[in-house]
Amino acid sequence: MQPEISQSDLAAVEKCHKAYLRIREELAKVIVGQQRVIEEVLVAVLARGHALLEGVPGLAKTLLVSSLAQATHLTFKRIQFTPDLMPSDVTGTDIIQEDPKTGERGYKFLPGPIFANMILADEINRTPPKTQAAMLEAMQERQVTAGGRVYRLPDPFFVLATQNPLEQEGTYPLPEAQLDRFLLYIKVDYPSPAEEWEIARRVTGGHQGTIEPLMTGEELINFQRLVTRIPISDQVLGYAWALVRASRPSTDESPDFVTRWVAWGAGPRGLLTLVTCAKARAVLHGRCHATIGDIQALLKPALRHRIAGNYAAQANNLTSDRLIEMLVEAVPADAKYEKPENSLV
Repeated sequence: MQPEISQSDLAAVEKCHKAYLRIREELAKVIVGQQRVIEEVLVAVLARGHALLEGVPGLAKTLLVSSLAQATHLTFKRIQFTPDLMPSDVTGTDIIQEDPKTGERGYKFLPGPIFANMILADEINRTPPKTQAAMLEAMQERQVTAGGRVYRLPDPFFVLATQNPLEQEGTYPLPEAQLDRFLLYIKVDYPSPAEEWEIARRVTGGHQGTIEPLMTGEELINFQRLVTRIPISDQVLGYAWALVRASRPSTDESPDFVTRWVAWGAGPRGLLTLVTCAKARAVLHGRCHATIGDIQALLKPALRHRIAGNYAAQANNLTSDRLIEMLVEAVPADAKYEKPENSLV
């Protein structure tokens, strides 16, 4: 039996839904289309996670992130990753400072740009692994260590990183273990014909909208806490569980094509991502429970960086997205899912 949701949480869900609709309206002043991307970014934010956005240049990735920061009353910093960027350029460093009264010298920590609520890590794959590791450690631990001291990052805190899939020269692709730190891997596609027409009309005509702040950081934190209290049925949880387990080759649950074409599948973090993000999407849409549709809507951004095809898959042009589509076809959504018998609880 699922726990009943309180009246206060019901009201909070409705409030979050209305805020989501208003944020979409505000972003539409400067962003044409990209509704799926906007929803997936907001899902990651509500789920207290980070997102990696991949798309060719000129698709308004940077504009989307900066506009979202304006709409949510959050501090925003952009870090342009380059080959010569050092870890201290991101996290901060100790500097020697002299007291003008006593003349004594001491160390003072100078915070880096990562000390903000919303971080745009632009072209994160253009910086060496050492700097990437410092960034990803801060993302995971939500703190920075410098000079033997620990400095907490502000709350809420999330990173929206971008990378360009076209140019590979001079880049340092993120290893799979580090990609797993990102809650969602979001693909930004070209606009539709009508959207591209509207983009040209707006930009060349000087029609620049102004974003109005709609949500405070405290309200966002309350919405994030609300997501954790949203119940999920065993059926929906079981469907996500079955999909994740089926993605792993050479297991009892994996279909034949997984054993044949998948090098490795999603781990437990993939299941946690699916469940948490499904609950966040439900709240955005004004619902107090996650559904099978929420799971299916988030499968690709949640799992595309957690499932890797082998050489045979690459030879047959089978991308992670295609393998996920095949998983959906192989795992029935209407089957009855129950807690395994040897469960610890």
